[in-house]
Amino acid sequence: MIDAGFAIVPGVFDCSETDAISRELDGESLRRSRAGARHLLSVPAVAALAGDPRLTAMAAAVLGCEPVPFGATLFDKSSDANWLVVWHQDRALPLIERRETPGWGPWSEKAGVVYAHAPATALSKVVALRVHLDDSTPENGPLRVLPGTHTLGILSDAQIQEAARRIEPVTCTVGRGGVIVMRPLIVHASSKVVAAASRRVLHFEYAAATTFDDGLRLTTAAPATAHPTRR
Repeated sequence: MIDAGFAIVPGVFDCSETDAISRELDGESLRRSRAGARHLLSVPAVAALAGDPRLTAMAAAVLGCEPVPFGATLFDKSSDANWLVVWHQDRALPLIERRETPGWGPWSEKAGVVYAHAPATALSKVVALRVHLDDSTPENGPLRVLPGTHTLGILSDAQIQEAARRIEPVTCTVGRGGVIVMRPLIVHASSKVVAAASRRVLHFEYAAATTFDDGLRLTTAAPATAHPTRR
């Protein structure tokens, strides 16, 4: 489904559905930062959306098995909450405990949740689905990707910059209700908003299983908090 490391699927949800989830989020007492909020699987409406068959079918097509949702983050980019994200790979995974394990690290803690940079073998069992609550246009800081870079493994900063010089980027614009499917190791970035239009995205993460081969386990239970990584 995503040989290039990403896919754009338009029109998955209609306007009434995106309006409904927007109202649910507005009605929740989320601890928001200017960028949005993380750990939203504790919000019933978000958890229900993560389990929607349209999303789980996409994740299953990539992972080859029944997917397990383990993360949900709201990114809320606008002219009032604006940021630039440089080229990078998504490598940090939330874990139940910190246990020094070869290939994992560095470790960190965010809002009481332990994270570690994961090896490529673990990240190959993860996929992200980005549900767009607003139109994503060239003017409101859309996702940009370097196709095929998910096959290159873990890259250093220098290797990422070399890939950015060598590979033509793709700007991922999609209408409200559309979904972007992406592998965590695809090199991606986003620019600043240059228009008044907001870009709200619910970023879901799914795994093939909650336990990896080396025994480390993903956590799926965390309170809804602010300060997401900006994307």
